[in-house]
Amino acid sequence: MSLAQLVSFAPKFLYSQLFVRLPWPKSDFTGQTVIITGSNTGLGLEAARHIVRLGAAKVILAVRTVSKGEAAAIDILETTGAIKNVIEIWQLDLSSYASVKAFGSRIWSLNRLDAFIQNAGILTTNFSVVEGNESIITTNVVSATLLALLVLPKLRQTATRFNVRTRLSFNGSDLQYIAKFKEADSSGSLFDALNRKEGVDMNDRYPVSKLLLLYTVRELAARSPLTPESNVIITYFTPGACKTEIFRQEKGWLEAAAIQAFNTLVCRTVEVGSRTVVYSVDPGLGIEAHGAFLMDNAVAS
Repeated sequence: MSLAQLVSFAPKFLYSQLFVRLPWPKSDFTGQTVIITGSNTGLGLEAARHIVRLGAAKVILAVRTVSKGEAAAIDILETTGAIKNVIEIWQLDLSSYASVKAFGSRIWSLNRLDAFIQNAGILTTNFSVVEGNESIITTNVVSATLLALLVLPKLRQTATRFNVRTRLSFNGSDLQYIAKFKEADSSGSLFDALNRKEGVDMNDRYPVSKLLLLYTVRELAARSPLTPESNVIITYFTPGACKTEIFRQEKGWLEAAAIQAFNTLVCRTVEVGSRTVVYSVDPGLGIEAHGAFLMDNAVAS
C-alpha cells in the first residue's frame, strides 16, 4: 500500500468502523424466496437469520458442505422460532464450474426467486490453480460472475410474473481501495498475468479479486438496465471489517496477535456486519442503488 492510498483510505475506513451505527433490519420479506451463498457461518449465516426473522417464505442456504448447512439451519430455526420448511440447504462449490452450472439449473425448480446474495468467497495466501485460474480469482470473480449470469434470468422472470423488483447483490470489500494490482500493467492476457506464480503477491490477491468483482458488477448492471423486462437491481456492497472466519489459515503468533488486536479494536461483530448484507437486497432499494457500491447501508460516493 502506498502512502497516498493509506492517507486516502484510512480516515474513511476508520470513521465507518468506529462511528457509523448500522440500523437493525426491519424490512418486510414476507412471501419472498432468498438465496444466500456461503451461509453456514459468518455474515451469510447472520443475514439468513435476519431474513428468516423478517418473514421470508423460503431462505436457501447455498453451501459447500451440506452437513454444515444443516447445522446452520437448526441454529437459525432455534433462534427465530420459524417453521422447519422455511429453510432449504443446497450444495454449491464455487471452486467447481460444474457445481455452479448445476446450481444454476436447479434454480429453475423454484416458483420464484426474489433475491440472490453472492456472499461466499475465499481469502488465502497460498497460490494454487483451480479450474484453470488462480483459486481466488476462480472463486471470487469468475464463478461469482458465472453464477450471476445463470441466476439473472430467473430473477427477471420473478419480477415480471409477480410484479416485484428483484435483487442481486455481491459481497465486496473496502480493500478494493488499496489493491496494488500490479498485474494490470502486464502486457497480454490479464488472466495469464494473474495465473503467473512467479513474483505473485498473494497478500494483494484478495483486494484485487474484489476490485475486479466491482468492475464486473458495474458492467453487468450497465448491460442489464432497469426495464419492465429486467426489473432487477444489481448491487455491490461492503460489510466493512468484521470478526469473521475468513482468516482461517494458520498464522505465526505475531500475525495472529495483530489480527486479534485489530478484531478487538476496529472490527464489527458478524451480526452488525450482516445488516449490510440484508440491506443489499432490501425490497425497498431505489433505482439509485443499481450498479452502485453500497457502504454503511447507503450508496457510496
